[in-house]
Amino acid sequence: MYPDFRFPYLTGVSAGAINISLLASHQGALRKQSEKLVNLWRQLRIDNVFVSEGISLLFRLMRIGAQLTIGCPFCFKKVYGMVDTEPLRAFLHQALESRDGSLPGIQKNIDAGHLKAVALTALSFGTGKTITFYQGKCEELRKKSRQRSVETPLTIQHVMASSALPLFFPPVQIENDWYGDGGIRLVNPLAPALESGADRILAISNHHLGEDNHPTVVSTPPSPATVMAAMYSAEFFDQLDYDVQEMRWINKLARELPAERRHGMRDVRLMVIRPSQDISAMAYRLRHNFPSTLNYLMKRLGTNEIRSQEFLSTVMFETTYIEQLIELGERDGELLAPRLKAFFET
Repeated sequence: MYPDFRFPYLTGVSAGAINISLLASHQGALRKQSEKLVNLWRQLRIDNVFVSEGISLLFRLMRIGAQLTIGCPFCFKKVYGMVDTEPLRAFLHQALESRDGSLPGIQKNIDAGHLKAVALTALSFGTGKTITFYQGKCEELRKKSRQRSVETPLTIQHVMASSALPLFFPPVQIENDWYGDGGIRLVNPLAPALESGADRILAISNHHLGEDNHPTVVSTPPSPATVMAAMYSAEFFDQLDYDVQEMRWINKLARELPAERRHGMRDVRLMVIRPSQDISAMAYRLRHNFPSTLNYLMKRLGTNEIRSQEFLSTVMFETTYIEQLIELGERDGELLAPRLKAFFET
């Protein structure tokens, strides 16, 4: 609908950091950016994200077990995540056309006036604080961000940090600190866009708000997968819902109060796009598509207990699943076309 459109502000967290880094560094307008982004995901396989070969996975888990029981033998290097994500780093270097980890396309778009600012969010394990790394013109973000903000040229290391799933992926070092997935403790996910200066926000969520038709088995104590699913849901989905509700309340107050009584509040146009289907349930139906060893380990964690599996959906880098998500997104986009038109043009 808008092939030449360019978003002046781009913010992302977790897997969204991968999307945002490509959109921000690609030199084309929206249609070309979108085509490139879709091609990136279509090329992605589990082996491009983490080492999934059976012996390697089992050996890594044995090392973790040894660390927890007898300590790490001097001849073995400690591991800090269930999987090795070096393949993801290599994939991002290729997909984002980066030789040294830098993303020069971001600054080129800023210099050309196509982009004002881009921000990626991660969690600092050293301080326990949410950190928003940004590049570009973000005076308000620097002055009053509800999360700590750091101005820096963004790199693949920042993308890796923002998308480092807790416990499953190892933490990522940036300078003298270690970081993990930015969705953890992210109380205000809309804040980076709002405080960058945006007057309207298009937020894309992966949280389906339909009825819960997949009750958890309660006859036995919850499995690790059930516990992780609850944690992931609370960490990655609930915060955006709360922040959206809060912004709508503030918008209502800003519209009803006279200018002199708003105390800095302003009415910001907000549109939230959500999937029309439960993508976690889609992941559950395709759980047998994992490589055999990984599928076995997932079963040991208890992924068969619940049919809507947020944890499973976060690691389902599998061709059939990705294609189904792309098709679902295209259908939902067509259904939302009238609302999108009103959002962009009024």
